[in-house]
Amino acid sequence: MTEVNWIAALAGGILIGLSATILLAFDGRIAGISGIVNGAMKFKPKENWRWLFIVGMLVGGFLYEYVLPFEPTPLSSLAPGAMIVGGLLVGFGTRMGNGCTSGHGVCGLGRLSFRSLTAVITFMITAIITVFITHQVLV
Repeated sequence: MTEVNWIAALAGGILIGLSATILLAFDGRIAGISGIVNGAMKFKPKENWRWLFIVGMLVGGFLYEYVLPFEPTPLSSLAPGAMIVGGLLVGFGTRMGNGCTSGHGVCGLGRLSFRSLTAVITFMITAIITVFITHQVLV
């Protein structure tokens, strides 16, 4: 297991919270990734900010992985097909839950939303069960 770089984790958390706060304060919008991507797929000129947000996330990931002096992200041992199915299931779940972990966890909890609290508790319970099954039962 790799050692956690707590300074990078802290800086990342601060930047995520700051960006969500700025978007809410200056534009009145929630920085939930599934909502941003869903809105970007409508291709309306008034929604161009969504594409800039998505490009910024991709550029940030590229900079972290290939430019900044941090440890590279560990490679996954999962088959690409399994990752694609998992991604589709996550996308389906975000539509069912009216948002994703970033929208509910970062933005919703910060706004003291009961719906977001319920969603985050559900996310966490599901994650704990999934990790238990994949690491203890399916071994």
